[in-house]
Amino acid sequence: MNIRKILLVWVTCIACAAAGLNPALATESDIGKEKRWAQQVIDGLLDGGPEWLDDGTGHKFLAVLTEGDTGSGRAVILVHGIGVHPNWPDVIYPLRSGLLEQEITSLSIQMPILANEAEDADYGKLFAEVPGRMQAAIGFLRDAGYEQIAIVAHSMGAAMTSYFLSNSGDHGLRTTVLIGMGASNAWPGNIEALGRITMPVLDLYGSEDLESVLFSASDRAASGARVDGYLQKEVAGANHFFQGHEEALVSEVLQWLENHWAGGS
Repeated sequence: MNIRKILLVWVTCIACAAAGLNPALATESDIGKEKRWAQQVIDGLLDGGPEWLDDGTGHKFLAVLTEGDTGSGRAVILVHGIGVHPNWPDVIYPLRSGLLEQEITSLSIQMPILANEAEDADYGKLFAEVPGRMQAAIGFLRDAGYEQIAIVAHSMGAAMTSYFLSNSGDHGLRTTVLIGMGASNAWPGNIEALGRITMPVLDLYGSEDLESVLFSASDRAASGARVDGYLQKEVAGANHFFQGHEEALVSEVLQWLENHWAGGS
């Protein structure tokens, strides 16, 4: 096992212990479904290309690398919502496309998933896999020369990102955008954990979002008030998937990133 894999396993174990999760459950993603999604994604790519990352346990998972200005040192990790894939047409693909138009590199990663009939609460056992996948993505981009890295995550992916960032102090990331993050049945600590994130956070949601997102907005704001650089913003008329409001979604994310890159306005 090389040094990077040793570090990935160590970070996973530390994060899992801090959150009270059992690292022994770190292989419970539906691997068959991941493979089916991977084939569909690769066959349908119009821009970008597939990369296979190792989560530190030997499991290879799909990521879609879409290269923009490779000399800028800037890149975004995209994290999808529950049960889907890294080129999902709602939220993720509009962001991939919008970032590319601004010559910003993105790496959209396959998160651990369950069968279609699984409930939100069932996903709790998959959170132990999150640190390994996140660290693999960060390591991949750093090896490629990207020093300013942000995470933009949606829905269940936002809860997973809150989990990772609140338990991994030495990630070296620039900022994060959490889109449509409500109170999670999978990991009920996600909103409280928001207040432990040590970098600027944009908490973005739609005025027509899911009830769990709308009802928890005040709790998220209260937790986020402990974060230096936290901002909560509602997009008028947008639902949980920003359908019909993709331009507003991309615009909000791009503006936030521009304001938080080194040397940004």
